[in-house]
Amino acid sequence: MNKKMILSLAVGILLSGGAIYLSFLNVPINEMVEYVTSINYFWVIPAVIVVLVCLFLRAVRWQIILQPVCRISLIDAFHPLMIGFMVNGILPGRVGEFVRPAILHQKNNIPYTAGLTTVAAERFLDLFALITLLALVFSTLKIDSTLESSFEGYLLNRTTLISIFSGIIQLGLLLLTGIVIVSWNRSKKIIIDMVNGLPGLFFFVGDTIKRKIQKKVSAPLELLINNIASGFALVKHPPRIFITLVLSFLIWGLQAFSWYLVSCGCPGIDLTFLQYTAVMVIVCFFIVLPSVPGYWGLWEAGGIFALSLFAVPPENAAGFILINHAVQIFPAILIGALSVFFSGVNFRKMVKNIKRL
Repeated sequence: MNKKMILSLAVGILLSGGAIYLSFLNVPINEMVEYVTSINYFWVIPAVIVVLVCLFLRAVRWQIILQPVCRISLIDAFHPLMIGFMVNGILPGRVGEFVRPAILHQKNNIPYTAGLTTVAAERFLDLFALITLLALVFSTLKIDSTLESSFEGYLLNRTTLISIFSGIIQLGLLLLTGIVIVSWNRSKKIIIDMVNGLPGLFFFVGDTIKRKIQKKVSAPLELLINNIASGFALVKHPPRIFITLVLSFLIWGLQAFSWYLVSCGCPGIDLTFLQYTAVMVIVCFFIVLPSVPGYWGLWEAGGIFALSLFAVPPENAAGFILINHAVQIFPAILIGALSVFFSGVNFRKMVKNIKRL
């Protein structure tokens, strides 16, 4: 591990520690500690098993998304996925999303841009599933407009939630438009023709400079467009779209079920499955905000706010959300570390490849 990665890890740990402190600043710590010790941790075991099933299904889904780009084995999809999740858990900036395609490029010689685009496609499926679930939440859940909490300058309330929801819908529509444009052969051809026509705009220069523009600008841009189109080639296969959508809803349904299982051992928290789903979705949309490694702090702040919608006391909410956060993230970090060992990924070489690509 080089000095930059060590520094980034140290900064991430400090930021996470500060975020946790701020999240629990208004929570009675003694009561929370007492509550945490009263939890029946037996229920963590089935919850972790469900989380592991979700991780496996995510690997299956990504393998299907990758098929138009390159057919790889499930294990070759699983290891980069888990390593990416591990990196997201220990380093700031969601670096893991860039690590995954870098590993694919290093191990399977898949173009980096095409691999990165498949990660974007996977995130779009998650976004679609979460927006659908959040729409269900808004249709069944009455959120008190007077409820609010604050975290690191963020005011968490109904207005913030609606604002984030609207922004994510707009982002999703923009991404969908871009996917359609680069995936539709006719529009892609128009874009490539425009790119290849760039040298002609410089009519006042000689042929030598025009050839350099073609080589240094037009050709790389054309390759980039084709790689992006191949990464989103899933849209040309309706059966695969259907399968990946079913997997997406199954993943998030099981994820909500793991939250429910953790709550079975938490005294004083008795919500319905739909209410736990609402809490999970609200937390997922709050952690879209800039956050520290593993979303520590902002996850807790969003969770405490979401649970307050159902009149859960802050010390109970803090204890439950902290344990649940650990259940959701630590298995991914541990398996990611094992994936590094078994896959033989060279991190130093990978970081160099990311900088070069």
